[in-house]
Amino acid sequence: MNPHVCASILKASLKSNSLSAIGSTHATIVKSGFHGGVFLVNLLMNAYAKTGFLIDARRVFDEMLVKNVSSYNTILSVYAKHGMTHEALRIFNQVPQPDSVSWTAMIVGYNRMGCFEAAFRMFLDMVKSHVIPTEYTFTNILASCALMASLDIGRKVHSFVVQFGLSSYVSVANSLVNMYAKSGDHLSAVHVADRIELKNISTWNAMISLHIQTGQVHQARAMFLGMKERDVISWNSMISGYHLCGCDAEALSLFSEMLTASNPQPDGYTMATVLSACTNLDALRLGKQVHGYIIRNELCFGAVVNALVCLYSKCGNVEMAKKMLLAFEITNINVIAFTALLDGYMKLGDVNPAMEIFDLLGDRDVVAWTAMIVGYAQNSDNGKAIHLFRAMMEKGPLPNSFTLAAMLSITSTLASINHGRQIHATAVKLGQALSPSVSNSLINMYAKAGNIDCARKAFSIIQERRDSVSWTSMITSLAQHGLGEEALQLFEEMLAMQIKPDHITYVGVLSACTHVGLVEEGRKFFRMMKDLHGITPTSSHCACMIDLFGRAGLLAEAHHFIQTMPVEPDIVAWGSLLASCKVHKNAEVAAIAAEKMLSLDPGNSGAYSSLANVYSACGKWEEAARIRKFMKDSQVKKEQGISWLEVKNEVHTFGADDVFHPQRDAIYKKMSEIWKDIKEIGFVPDTGSVLHDLDHEVREQTLKHHSEKLAIAFGLLNTPEKTPLRIMKNLRVCNDCHSAIKFISKLVDREIIVRDATRFHHFKNGSCSCRDYW
Repeated sequence: MNPHVCASILKASLKSNSLSAIGSTHATIVKSGFHGGVFLVNLLMNAYAKTGFLIDARRVFDEMLVKNVSSYNTILSVYAKHGMTHEALRIFNQVPQPDSVSWTAMIVGYNRMGCFEAAFRMFLDMVKSHVIPTEYTFTNILASCALMASLDIGRKVHSFVVQFGLSSYVSVANSLVNMYAKSGDHLSAVHVADRIELKNISTWNAMISLHIQTGQVHQARAMFLGMKERDVISWNSMISGYHLCGCDAEALSLFSEMLTASNPQPDGYTMATVLSACTNLDALRLGKQVHGYIIRNELCFGAVVNALVCLYSKCGNVEMAKKMLLAFEITNINVIAFTALLDGYMKLGDVNPAMEIFDLLGDRDVVAWTAMIVGYAQNSDNGKAIHLFRAMMEKGPLPNSFTLAAMLSITSTLASINHGRQIHATAVKLGQALSPSVSNSLINMYAKAGNIDCARKAFSIIQERRDSVSWTSMITSLAQHGLGEEALQLFEEMLAMQIKPDHITYVGVLSACTHVGLVEEGRKFFRMMKDLHGITPTSSHCACMIDLFGRAGLLAEAHHFIQTMPVEPDIVAWGSLLASCKVHKNAEVAAIAAEKMLSLDPGNSGAYSSLANVYSACGKWEEAARIRKFMKDSQVKKEQGISWLEVKNEVHTFGADDVFHPQRDAIYKKMSEIWKDIKEIGFVPDTGSVLHDLDHEVREQTLKHHSEKLAIAFGLLNTPEKTPLRIMKNLRVCNDCHSAIKFISKLVDREIIVRDATRFHHFKNGSCSCRDYW
């Protein structure tokens, strides 16, 4: 057997992908002494490489007696195409005189690994080395520019195209069109395309993509219909174009045409787009048919599986979505699919299966970690969210601004200032503290934890970066802390800066008016919202107005407003009116409000208990007793009042007459001492706050052990002197507790911050920030 026969056998073996033939030919070459011929051994190495046997190819390369540039290029190309850029670079550095193939192979390798800047640096070094780039070099480096969307670099490459006289090459011109289109310079893309004399399918595909990117779907469709020949990219461009523009029904219709045309056949990209369109249309039945087509044509891999996971998760079949992942052993599920799966499990109220999938992920990037943290938070499992964040800090990727904002939101919910400060320190360390999402979350976190001064500082630091959310967050925070005038002044500054308020901003503005009794200002801003800024009032805005009138004692106006409001009154609206009736002791309007609440939600315990409290406040003990008996007989359970505070990173919770806390005896003893001392300096218990027909002494004893008072006693026992106490309560603070805490703040010389169901109270030196208006 001579070398020419061996070469022919190797070429045939490569076409048939026959490893046994390659191996036997290799043995023949060695036995016959042909292994000294560079051309033949290069063919052998290439055969091993292209059939996927990299180790054998490398062994042949290492054993070569003589190597030429083609020898180096063969093994170099293999490593580059398999993404093994470090090994490829080692080989490249051994090439005596790299030619255009050598340089281009490295550019291709960097491209495949997404190292586009490295690819461009390699291209510049190639030009500096006086190696002339080829058509293939330019198509690859322009692809890098397109994927980077780097217009400046793309223009520099274009200048080299002109310099080396390759502008007339159709493949290069098509790459230029694609680069300009994806970099946002549509005029240059059109200019280059117009100068291509012999346009091919790739040219037309690039032009279709260009029209779609600029939102000109109809022009893209016209160009598509005018094509004499279409490949799968043509169909995919048009189908994805419809999908990206929200025309999912048209995308599915075009897919049907593609199947009818029978040539070309859809590929994985086609199927992923079609499945995404089915998901958007909630077309599970059609999606299942597409799934069947995918299985029959063996297209179930990577992006297609991710699209199937999205389809089944968003259409309510999360178990099928999970089966898809497990069946195909997909560990590289993308974030969109994972988020869809997580959302599906959240709707079922069970995040744990999503955590099982999360644990299986091969590449858990920062977005996946953040999605899982947010999933726990949205499922009210803040403890697991915090635990997962700590695990992320230990062994995961560094959190980004969205992760930190999510964690700050969680600490806001917990009103945990210590956790919040730790997240703030992490944000500073990572250089994320001034990002819009983090800075806005810091404002909310500090405000909800009761530290309005730190919220102000967080707002002032971002003076040059404030957006509508920043202003709204600060206005709402000031309103919650009863600083209505300051909130309205800030709103005027916002308008002067020509920052347009949204519906959430106006909720904050109207709340500010409510908390300080600015009735006329509230009316003015409600009109301004509609007339000046064109915002249609929502139930939240209307609830604020009802609350504004009700707290001010204008119950008739509040009742009239609720009857004429532009949206159907909900439970919150009627609840606001009912709450005002208790303050102003109006049993008649209270009965109407409670009846309306119960018509909307027959099992609403708040309506029953609030009405009973109104009757008690009005001295109508029989009516109050009748309602409480009905609640007991009907097993309607009212929400129990609880208060809590955080001491040394541990949350301590108290109910009225709480007997379960480990420090119970010390707490009750402390409260008795406080009660005695504040009475001596002028405190008079408000026994009217006990809404039951009891003796005076029993009423006073009951008042002494309200949950917020027990929490304060515990705080005084377990925190350093002169430090603020931050107490949270799930219901509105009662009149007696409000009065008592004013005296306690003076007695112990501490600021006591209480967040109840509606607002913050800052008690200091015997007075409250609400000025007794709440």
